Amino acid sequence: GAARRAFDETGWATDPALRARCLRQLRDALRDEGEQLRALTTAEVGAPAFLTAGPQFDIPVEDLGFYAELAEHYDGWKVDLGEKVSVGIPTHRQVWREPAGVVGAITPWNFPHQINFAKVGPALAAGCTVVLKAAPDTPWCASAVARIAAERTDLPAGVLNVVTSSDHALGAQLSGDPRVDLVSFTGSTNTGRAVMRSAADNITRVFLELGGKSAFVILDDAAIAAAASMAGFMASTHAGQGCAITTRLLVPEDHLDEVVEAAAATMAALAAGDPTDPGTVCGPVISSRQRDRIEGYLQSAIDEGGSFAVGGGRSPKFDRGYYIDPTLVVGLDNSATVAREEVFGPVLTVLTHGGDDDAVRIANDSPFGLSGAIFSSDEDRALSVASRIRTGTLGINGGVWYSADVPFGGYKQSGIGREMGVAGFEEYLETKSIAIAR
Repeated sequence: GAARRAFDETGWATDPALRARCLRQLRDALRDEGEQLRALTTAEVGAPAFLTAGPQFDIPVEDLGFYAELAEHYDGWKVDLGEKVSVGIPTHRQVWREPAGVVGAITPWNFPHQINFAKVGPALAAGCTVVLKAAPDTPWCASAVARIAAERTDLPAGVLNVVTSSDHALGAQLSGDPRVDLVSFTGSTNTGRAVMRSAADNITRVFLELGGKSAFVILDDAAIAAAASMAGFMASTHAGQGCAITTRLLVPEDHLDEVVEAAAATMAALAAGDPTDPGTVCGPVISSRQRDRIEGYLQSAIDEGGSFAVGGGRSPKFDRGYYIDPTLVVGLDNSATVAREEVFGPVLTVLTHGGDDDAVRIANDSPFGLSGAIFSSDEDRALSVASRIRTGTLGINGGVWYSADVPFGGYKQSGIGREMGVAGFEEYLETKSIAIAR
């Protein structure tokens, strides 16, 4: 109700200067309290401390400035299409973009600040009001942002509302509420389906950023060992708790042993550690429930005929906490459960391919299409492979697509729409066409 009133009864939706000022105030206040918020993020999420200087906190905070710039300088608010005689009537046409209204933003626990700001930033910049329902596992990160927004910005009452609760049913309640104009959801594909069903009764627009099972493709002309080492590093980071992490390693058949040796060595060196240690890459997973879920997938790998080149279960270094050592699964093909489903843990499955066409076939043989990586010494060859892989983002030879100005989202069951970039900003706009008789 507060969000509805703030959108319908205040000037928020029509005052881009106010919106830009508030976003910059929020960014600056978050910067000021950065030390405490980084520590909070490590404590609540288990995020390794080094990541809080990047995508777990510092980078998304700075991205609020990008959205402030869009609020002020977006050039698509009014587009003139000129005049045309239609059914005998000379008419001047314009296309207007307007804020969508009340946004229900539902976010997961793995990168809470990044995902919260990737929704709140463009939604507020566009002139929408927001109800942010944070994940039950990470209420404190969201609550801290709510406090700072209330105490240190000029955001009018009702523009940004943060709800924390252990009740998972609140997401369905929010997405099914007729006062909500748009639902922006990030999470699992199964939960995304439930959000769509809840939103369907009111034909509410949905943005969905869902699961992934992304392929890391090494071609036979690549620097094989270096690429394999990077694949192991990426799969171990933040204990593999990222939807865009590349968790299927597609390698040339003739180079399997070399790849396994290099990836296993890297993953062994990244054994799970204390997230407050600045040298830790693989911290704990979020909860006992998630740890048990990962262990179930590891057992399925054994049951289906696979083995572990390194890792394979709980870290022996800890007698408490939810630590899984980085694990390299070998001996399976793309039909295996760990190759089909999103594990959301530090688990990398090695698959072999017989050349570029076969690599593309295996990469596309997935219900998901969120991200991926390709390594080759021939950039044109890598780009040719990239053009045939059905996925929303791809890094070539270590290229990093993650940035506020780059759209992020997936094909197939990885989602609908794009987050971040101008495309992500426009998700929060409606289109109105105006025709004026002359």
